[in-house]
Amino acid sequence: MPTSAAPLGALDLLAARLSCRAFTQERLASDELNAMLRDALEAPSSCNQQAWHFVVLDQPEDLARAADLAGGNPHFRDCAALVYLCFQKGWTHDNFSVVQGVAAAGYHLMLSAHLRGWASVWNAGTGDPVAVRDLLGLPAIFENQGAIALGRAAPDSPARKPPRRALETVVSYGRFERPEESIYPAKPAPAYPFHAISRVSNPFAEWNPQSWSWAQLADYRAYSVWAKSPLAGVYTSRREGAATRAWLDMLAPLPEGAKVAELLPWGGTSTTLLAGRLPEDAQLLVAELHPHNLTFIRDRLEREGVTRAMGEILCPDGHLPCEDRSLDAIVVPQSLEHMADPALMLAEIARVLKPGGQLLISARNRVSRAGADWARGESQGQVPLQGPWTPLRPRALLALLAPHFTIEELAGLGLAREGGADALRGSPLLWRRRAIALRARLRG
Repeated sequence: MPTSAAPLGALDLLAARLSCRAFTQERLASDELNAMLRDALEAPSSCNQQAWHFVVLDQPEDLARAADLAGGNPHFRDCAALVYLCFQKGWTHDNFSVVQGVAAAGYHLMLSAHLRGWASVWNAGTGDPVAVRDLLGLPAIFENQGAIALGRAAPDSPARKPPRRALETVVSYGRFERPEESIYPAKPAPAYPFHAISRVSNPFAEWNPQSWSWAQLADYRAYSVWAKSPLAGVYTSRREGAATRAWLDMLAPLPEGAKVAELLPWGGTSTTLLAGRLPEDAQLLVAELHPHNLTFIRDRLEREGVTRAMGEILCPDGHLPCEDRSLDAIVVPQSLEHMADPALMLAEIARVLKPGGQLLISARNRVSRAGADWARGESQGQVPLQGPWTPLRPRALLALLAPHFTIEELAGLGLAREGGADALRGSPLLWRRRAIALRARLRG
């Protein structure tokens, strides 16, 4: 039977669904919510067992508690309803069949909400599992695998759908084929059992960026930045917010009409602060590995109320497409430790800076207490959304700078891993601080 235009139009409408993380706090009538949930039950399930269960929170006090547990999901508090996706354990889930069934129902729920004029977002992270289980009164034989927030999209909610990979990069016929840059490095092992891998414990995760190609770094960072919407305040780090301000205080006065480039800011948290520090006549350039990062940062700056124009630079292979001696300052916001070849990038920085141009660097310190915590804990888990990184040892950082730069100002920022922006100068103890911040000048 030939395909009619009507189904194709319906598919276009469904494809327009996007995740929303800014809601109006408008309530959702129970009859309309139940209609969406009935739609969700039309999804397929393994052996038709329908081993799913949905716990709905729609009271403000429950939503507030859910938001507190989720930490990084403030939209839990503002949505109209949270639907926790749960399944009964013990039935045909060796191959994740019950998990797949709940996922299918969850997507059906989001499509129903979309067609009814409501917005949604699926969240895998809901907070401490024990606390969430207590919040929901969930029996031990049931498991929670995430939550869907439903609500009315705020008027200024981002309307740009995150980028999708090209069909030919994720589909192959007959045999597995995939672009090399989208297959990320893992530590060599005879096998990679799924159940041995979790977010907090991944023995195969490759944190060393020098084991990645520039193309792999670009691909990984470019799609994962859209794990959130480019809202104001997104990706603002509890541990680095005040420290970033203290570090940017080290920026020396700039010449009239200065050109300032920021390298690999990923989600634009530091870009927002830097834009507010520059003189009005200065030109801000942002260099990233992939266009998707630049799109995200540009959208975010608009939502942060930043009116300064942002120039865009693509450096997918670590080379800066800038003329020699063309920039007055370059800012590197804890991104040197993400780079596949930091020495190459620093040589590029030396090439494009004007004589006497300044280089501002902040880098996480391996020999600090925070560095030790990273080695014992964080580095044992999954590579983060920003991409692989390893804290730098101070001697290695100085060795990278030595061929081209003279250090003009040096400070150690913070002690504890979480928070802390106090700057220590003029003492050997600064090398034990959580982050090393410095300003250097390009030698003649």
